[in-house]
Amino acid sequence: MSGVGRSSQNRSDRSGLPFFCGLRRSGARILGRGMILALVTGCTTVGPDFKSPTLAKGVSVLPASSPQVGGAEGDAQHFVAGQTGSQDWWKSYGCPDLDGLVQIALDQNPTVEAARATLIQAGENATAIQDNLTLPTVDAQFAQTRQRFSTAAFGMPGGQIYQFNLSNASVNVSYPLDVFGGNRRQVEALQAQHEMQAHLWQAARETLIANVVTTVVREASLRAQLDATNALLQAQGELLDLTRQRQGMGALSLNEVAEPQAELAQSRANREVLALQLEQIRHQLAAYLGQYPAQNSLPEFHLADLHLPQFLPQAVPSALLRQRPDIRASEAQWHQATANLGVTIAGAYPNLTLTGDMGAMALTPGALFSPASSVWSLGAGVVQPIFHGGALSAAKRGAEAAVQSAAAQYRNTVVQAFRTVADVLRALTHDAATLEAERSIMEIRQQSLDLADQQYRLGGISYPALLAARVQDAQAHMGVAQAQGVRLADTAAFYLALGGEVDPAAVAQATPVSPSSSAQSALPDAR
Repeated sequence: MSGVGRSSQNRSDRSGLPFFCGLRRSGARILGRGMILALVTGCTTVGPDFKSPTLAKGVSVLPASSPQVGGAEGDAQHFVAGQTGSQDWWKSYGCPDLDGLVQIALDQNPTVEAARATLIQAGENATAIQDNLTLPTVDAQFAQTRQRFSTAAFGMPGGQIYQFNLSNASVNVSYPLDVFGGNRRQVEALQAQHEMQAHLWQAARETLIANVVTTVVREASLRAQLDATNALLQAQGELLDLTRQRQGMGALSLNEVAEPQAELAQSRANREVLALQLEQIRHQLAAYLGQYPAQNSLPEFHLADLHLPQFLPQAVPSALLRQRPDIRASEAQWHQATANLGVTIAGAYPNLTLTGDMGAMALTPGALFSPASSVWSLGAGVVQPIFHGGALSAAKRGAEAAVQSAAAQYRNTVVQAFRTVADVLRALTHDAATLEAERSIMEIRQQSLDLADQQYRLGGISYPALLAARVQDAQAHMGVAQAQGVRLADTAAFYLALGGEVDPAAVAQATPVSPSSSAQSALPDAR
């Protein structure tokens, strides 16, 4: 954004009268040409007008899909253009139990509830202050007093004492003339603050949804790893028993028994770690739902319950700026700082106020409504800052610095957002390659196990050799479970990186784009 009101930073004197306001400093003429022009032609709004940052020119080509791998969770993921407007992206996992947990979390999570209450508070505060600044204030007043005075206070001889009751009923009206737009800028700043809170609330919701999804994925992956570890323990236990029998018969030494014994102990330790992680994951999932860990009514999740989304929304830079709530919140904060600069600038201009009172004053309440008891007053006041010891100039420079800080924070938010999207895009590609490699290992181990089983039935190998093949197969299944969980979790991270806006129903009917048709990408020009 350009034109942030820097030209007048060093053009004001210590009296607080801005150079550009056109006011004369001669004693009798308080209303200068700038104020007269404003009163004649209508109100004006001082300070810079905020403009949303625009995209700079640049190119960034995104991949059309991740590598093709086999299996239910290994289909290629395609990037589809033009899919925005819905935030139900978690439904693309095809798990009804997951959909139910997400809805419970959105309804009961304390963090989201607090963010929503803060949003309502910001909106109501903005409305209250806006009404006070833009609408006349009307107050009704009724008072009844008992008074006593002496005529001696007025220099009259004798000093006679008078006592009486005085009843007063009136309506007071006050209206600030926002000639230079200071009130309008303040309202603009409050609206920007309310908008920022709305985006922070949305960010809390999207983060919660992603946390619930990734926690469910983590639970399913841990269960698969536990199943593979139990199978591994069974095979290692049988292998250790056979090794001890052979050592007892003198066929093996004690050192040859120590190795399978240590491997079994290590697998048992790994199972305890996995079991602890699973319990902690369940507790964390309950916390996301606003429940206590003892409320163990959550469904159990397995990898077979979750389906990898095949169609993903394309990361279009212009849409990213509009979708990510953290970027929108940072932009609203920048807008607020710009409006506050206008408020500070307007503080150096004259402040005009119209007031009026209408009512009645009488010695008895019954006489308040008689024509003779009516009273009224009209007034207009103007306050022009003359000398504030340089405070107005310092305040203006501070407000300009706040605008520059907010602009820099916005640019940093955008840079980090684009970095996050780039990281998760690369993670999706590497996750697919890792899963493909782990599945290749599992297929090889499965073939080896089938061959070993056939050879054992024919007497070609010993039972310990068959158990060793079972151990390697269990380890391969554990690697696949880990790779599946990582890919499912990184897909959720991708949705979160885009701001969570995707229409699964429309994506299902869309056609994948080719690499050559990927959208242009650039960082916003936020100068």
